[in-house]
Amino acid sequence: MQSPARLSIAQVLICGGAIVTLSMGIRHGFGLWLQPITQAHDWTRESFALAIAVQNLAWGVFGIFAGMLADRFGGARVLMGGALLYAAGLAGMALTTTSLGFALTAGVLIGMAQAGTTYAVVYGVIGRQIPADKRSWAMGMAAAAGSFGQFLMVPVEGLLIDRLGWQDALLALGVAVLLIAPLALGLREPGFAGGAPAKREQSIAHALREAFRYRSFQLLMAGYFVCGFQVVFIGVHMPSYLKDHGLSPQVASYALAIIGLFNVVGTYAVGVLGQRLSRPKILSFIYFARSVAITVFLLAPLTPASVYVFSAVIGLLWLSTVPPTNAVLAQIFGVAHLSMLSGFVFFSHQIGSFMGVWLGGLLYDRTGSYDIVWLIAIALGVFAGLVNLPVRETPIQRAPSGAAA
Repeated sequence: MQSPARLSIAQVLICGGAIVTLSMGIRHGFGLWLQPITQAHDWTRESFALAIAVQNLAWGVFGIFAGMLADRFGGARVLMGGALLYAAGLAGMALTTTSLGFALTAGVLIGMAQAGTTYAVVYGVIGRQIPADKRSWAMGMAAAAGSFGQFLMVPVEGLLIDRLGWQDALLALGVAVLLIAPLALGLREPGFAGGAPAKREQSIAHALREAFRYRSFQLLMAGYFVCGFQVVFIGVHMPSYLKDHGLSPQVASYALAIIGLFNVVGTYAVGVLGQRLSRPKILSFIYFARSVAITVFLLAPLTPASVYVFSAVIGLLWLSTVPPTNAVLAQIFGVAHLSMLSGFVFFSHQIGSFMGVWLGGLLYDRTGSYDIVWLIAIALGVFAGLVNLPVRETPIQRAPSGAAA
């Protein structure tokens, strides 16, 4: 029976968007568990932060292999496996009583799960199934779904903690995340029917050599490191930063939800603009604007109102780097190895995430404040804005054999 050439755009966006909503939405709320868990187990903040740092690093490492599998066998199977790992990791996060066990469950297991249920895999499906003239817009839609997940899930997670306690709240989320598995059935790609690998004109080894020798790929990786540092530091440590300054936990919950809500607008807008404007210049603007926003936030008096304004502004810039970065990769290298290459760029993002969340905990424990990490985040934003300016998004020129020109 002849399969259709492509899945429908609506099917890809509905199923892919729902998956990212669940996966990213749950992940964005982990900062709400920092104080309940550390207080329950009498751990330092660094212990919790290190586990989340391991999670981000594992996400980056396993994202490369998840991308390779998705490019070869299709994204649906990878997404189903990721859903099972996610449920196991959340259950382990609730039940473990040691910092090592917490690092293995909240860190390694959930990191592996996120590698198989988030952008690299879903964007690979989008890249293969949606035409190039709508690709940036579609990636913006998927990123907006992840942002909506933050807006939707973070208040829900806060409510679950209040009503059920932190342990049962994690177990409830473990059940909810299994919904990713049936949603993945809607992303079974025609080119991977029966689990057979799709044909590729270029080997994995050649694709990697080509990419890592290409200057623009190196610059995108450098910029994405900064993205990871900034968003994970803010997402995990801002609730505690606000509480340390006398603001209520509800302010932190609302702040994270506002970030998610405004990021729906920001990621969608950037996806649309990426069809019309230079995507490297869009990326530079985002990073410069983050540094300005953080600077103003630190200089202004800290009140609920200033927190909400900062959350709205940083929300517009939050995951808005994701659509243009992945669209540039697809434009330069094509879509045959898009999930894998996205995985490598995202690995750089996750090294930054590791550093941001870990340094936040480490320097807080050493100095009693987050001031140094905020300043590092500002400086890195300027750096990322500069390195994205020379990125070229034109398709790479290959010889007929597939070698890079």
